[in-house]
Amino acid sequence: MSFSLDVRLSKPNKTYRQGELVSGTISVNTPSDCKHDGIGLSLEGTISLQLDNKNILLDTFSSSLKPVQIALASFEMVKPGRFPAGTTEIPFEVKLQPLNGKVLYETYHGVYITIQYMIKVEMKRSVLNRDLLKGIEFVVEVPESYDGSNDKPKVFNITPESLRNVAETGRLPKFCIKGQLDSTAFVITKPMTGELTVERCDIAIKSIELQLCRVETCGAGEGFAKEATEIQNIQIGEGDVCRNFPIPIHMVFPRLFTCPTLTTNSFKIGKIN
Repeated sequence: MSFSLDVRLSKPNKTYRQGELVSGTISVNTPSDCKHDGIGLSLEGTISLQLDNKNILLDTFSSSLKPVQIALASFEMVKPGRFPAGTTEIPFEVKLQPLNGKVLYETYHGVYITIQYMIKVEMKRSVLNRDLLKGIEFVVEVPESYDGSNDKPKVFNITPESLRNVAETGRLPKFCIKGQLDSTAFVITKPMTGELTVERCDIAIKSIELQLCRVETCGAGEGFAKEATEIQNIQIGEGDVCRNFPIPIHMVFPRLFTCPTLTTNSFKIGKIN
């Protein structure tokens, strides 16, 4: 058995809210009696912004897009000493709260924006041995404040003339797809639902797919860069589907790669306009 350091969280889903205790266990495995210079633990919450190198605004404000610390707590878990051979387990708990003047946002992994929370454990050792570092990510969930009072269905009608990303609509077959989303605002932990109906299509249909995209905007006072990227693509119809027959829409939001609409001074997630 080689020397190792590990950290585990108490909650299987690793999901926490502000004010809760993030608890778990630090495990030290050593084949023989071992000297160390102490074990420290830190809880860190960071917002990182990263622009595409092809973005013309990158050189203008890249220096302003440094990682922002929104949560930080550090503790000495074990003072310098020795560990006996075998496995030593050290329990820990840290209260999840933001730094003064900061706000906790939901965990999010995007292309240009990342909101990440970590528990990091470091064991200091002598000069001849490398320090050991182990980290584990956990998910922060912000309670929903939306009461649903403004919920209303969103009706859509898709025809060749309504498409904005096609240069020559004259080459497209004649078709008409109508439907609706059950709401213009969805809770991130619940599926997006609705239905669509193919009323007309002059050629045989091979597949109907639903694409979920996220819109990320980041920058500083000198300018902003906005980019839409695909998160997932699901098939809701296969083959030449029946005409004038409702097809249900049911899409579950992938938790780490989506988050509630968010607007701050330096970045936005989900705001199209």
